Amino acid sequence: MPYFDAASAAPLHPVARQALLAALDEGWADPARLYREGRRARLLLDAAREAAAEGVGCRPDELTFTSSGTRAVYSGISGALAGRRRVGRRLVVSAVEHSSVLHAAADHEDRGGTVHQVPVERTGAVDAETFGRALTEDTALACLQSASHEVGTEQPVAEAAGLCRAAGVPLLVDAAQSLAWGPVPEGWSLLAGSAHKWGGPAGVGLLAVRKGVRFAPQGPVDERESGRAPGFENLPAIVAAAASLRAVRAEADAEGARLRALVDRIRARVPALVPDVEVVGDPVRRLPHLVTFSCLYVDGETLLGELDRAGFSVSSGSSCTSSTLSPSHVLKAMGVLSEGNVRVSLPRGTAEEDVDRFLEVLPGLVAGVREKLDAPVAAASSPAPDDSLVVDALGKRCPIPVIELAKVIGGVPVGATVTVLSDDEAARLDIPAWCAMREQEYVGEEPADRGAAYVVRRLS
Repeated sequence: MPYFDAASAAPLHPVARQALLAALDEGWADPARLYREGRRARLLLDAAREAAAEGVGCRPDELTFTSSGTRAVYSGISGALAGRRRVGRRLVVSAVEHSSVLHAAADHEDRGGTVHQVPVERTGAVDAETFGRALTEDTALACLQSASHEVGTEQPVAEAAGLCRAAGVPLLVDAAQSLAWGPVPEGWSLLAGSAHKWGGPAGVGLLAVRKGVRFAPQGPVDERESGRAPGFENLPAIVAAAASLRAVRAEADAEGARLRALVDRIRARVPALVPDVEVVGDPVRRLPHLVTFSCLYVDGETLLGELDRAGFSVSSGSSCTSSTLSPSHVLKAMGVLSEGNVRVSLPRGTAEEDVDRFLEVLPGLVAGVREKLDAPVAAASSPAPDDSLVVDALGKRCPIPVIELAKVIGGVPVGATVTVLSDDEAARLDIPAWCAMREQEYVGEEPADRGAAYVVRRLS
């Protein structure tokens, strides 16, 4: 069964498995002890730290192992903000950061701090100059991911880091998705990563803090990991994480080129095979193994279930499903279609025939889901004398409001409007996206007794 969700968790690398089993035998003792077993464990920990630091591009004494990538993000943000509290309490983040960064930002706001979100372009990338303008004198920390977990777009980290340096603001980079493919450009002050994203075991994160960065660890501390990650180290998992990072880096150029070619095939073929599809994310500045696309008139959760039954494990960047009320914050910030969202992230060793079979079964599955939802095959074209129509989609979740719009747009004259009443938050994103795909005019949103009224003018 093809597994196409490496962005969530990559399969355990063979080197990680070997290192883990060996370390279980050799690295079970307390590395803080001076007896033989402790010294042996300490040697393993030091070697793992050196290997991981080499992969990150920092000094070994700048790197701390944590219990997860999320914990690394939380510790990095809270420690940097506390260390620079005299400067101010302003935190700058991009609108498409991983949820761990946004959760930490929300906690900072709850504690009286301020957060500024930098918007992104339709590709999902921030404009470096816009990011730089957000760095005011009272900014304590800025956060920018190296590449999107959701759509694969790479961010202008080098440019942002230069602007941060000029403003005297430390930059924290969430590099969880990109570390497998190469080091992050120079200039960052703090960096977070997660081993299970690159083929290491789950439960190991890393936090690098450059020398000279003001940093005050928050919460209880002890003598381990420089006081930044209290508790007994999971040494076997740490050893496996460092070994696998070195291994995937050695394979990165060749495997990255091979997977990029497969992803290029998906990016080109899906829109050709499936009508009304939007491939999202930057087509060039992106991770080599990840592609995200959205299918109009499709419930994402249903499509993922159908793909699972067909033997494909994929995920969705969208929360716009039958069980939730809001779309993905990343897709929302990008202003792209959120319904029917599919994220394909190919793991190391993915076979070409598996990608070909995915492209073979996808069109029929999408058509089947659309048929169940009574979605239009094409926009209706029968003219009507009405100058406008009102579609009541209150209480209906995506993609139903967009489907109802598509069914009636051809029933009004060119120049007339259709107003869709909806209390689904996703409609605020998906109706304008539908207009862009169908070359109709999105007039705007108006208040309504319930939800909102979305006005669309027929152009063709």
